[in-house]
Amino acid sequence: MKHTRIIVTHYGGPDALEVVEEECPEPKDGEVRVRVLAAGVSLPDLMMREGIHPETPPLPFTPGWDLIGMVDRLGAGISGIEPGQIVAALPISGAYAEFVCLPQGELVPVPSGLDAAEAVSLVLNYVTAYQMLHRSAKVRPGQRVLIHGAAGGVGSALLQLGRLAGLEMYGTCSSRGASAVSVLGGIPIDYQHQDFVKEIRRLTGEGVDAVFESIGGTHIWRSRKALRSGGTVVAYGLTGSLRGGRLASGRSGGRHRFRAIAIFGLYIAGGWLLPGRKRVVPYSIQWLKRLKPALFRQDLIALFELLQQQKIKPLIAQRLPLSEARHTHELLGTGGVTGKIVLVPNGSSLESGEKMETF
Repeated sequence: MKHTRIIVTHYGGPDALEVVEEECPEPKDGEVRVRVLAAGVSLPDLMMREGIHPETPPLPFTPGWDLIGMVDRLGAGISGIEPGQIVAALPISGAYAEFVCLPQGELVPVPSGLDAAEAVSLVLNYVTAYQMLHRSAKVRPGQRVLIHGAAGGVGSALLQLGRLAGLEMYGTCSSRGASAVSVLGGIPIDYQHQDFVKEIRRLTGEGVDAVFESIGGTHIWRSRKALRSGGTVVAYGLTGSLRGGRLASGRSGGRHRFRAIAIFGLYIAGGWLLPGRKRVVPYSIQWLKRLKPALFRQDLIALFELLQQQKIKPLIAQRLPLSEARHTHELLGTGGVTGKIVLVPNGSSLESGEKMETF
């Protein structure tokens, strides 16, 4: 049986993505073959395509951090799971495909009746937001927070979960994203026309308790200036290394996965050395998952329950077929995307928001 997947043929722009048709993968011992129903598109995918994300695989590779799928075939030694079950996974790479084989331990059961695109938004974006709020910053009701990129996938998740936590929220965004930020309970700050540090000081007086910082570089230090004494910057991204979805330095074509993280580490260390009682702490979903896999599973299951209870509602920017992967990277690279772009590899049945049912 043939299937389609996307491969990155060289480190570079969206043209590095190629659609290939090949034999379906067969599960090895301890693996499960999953038919992908929804795969998320995220900025780390773009960074891996450019060769600068710490998790960048060697060429050629299939991008895709997060997926929702249906169990299709079991390898030897698998028990406790049946074909037809709906599962979630954070493989980090490999999700841009119709079928993928994963170790059973990577799979998290998904409740029936959820929309695949909304469910996949929880795997990377909402777990990141949830863990930064409750495990890194340890927020309390009534605290003030600043969210960078507040209209994006993680930003909108932070706003929804922050509202549930009783926070006073401010979010940087473009003018296009301002209404979405307002609807989600945040006070928008137009980063293109306003100085966010000055605005935070004007609006709050003493500053915020936490900043969720996705840009990296010197922006970490700027974010630190928006804190009150005793506050925390949670640094989780390096999106400042991209311009228009491409490598800002222009030095594309190579695999430089430790360069950005080394610079990231220097800025975080510098944040600790600057005067004032203000902390800068790093967050990495993949490292927390590797060190404490039970927490990832526990937090994702808690988020599925919130989605079932309709206490959260992921924003889906677009649902596009797998063949449009290059276009999704172009869309995300231009900026101004509200919510999450999702690839729907198999047919069009889920493109309209049809609910999944478990078997």
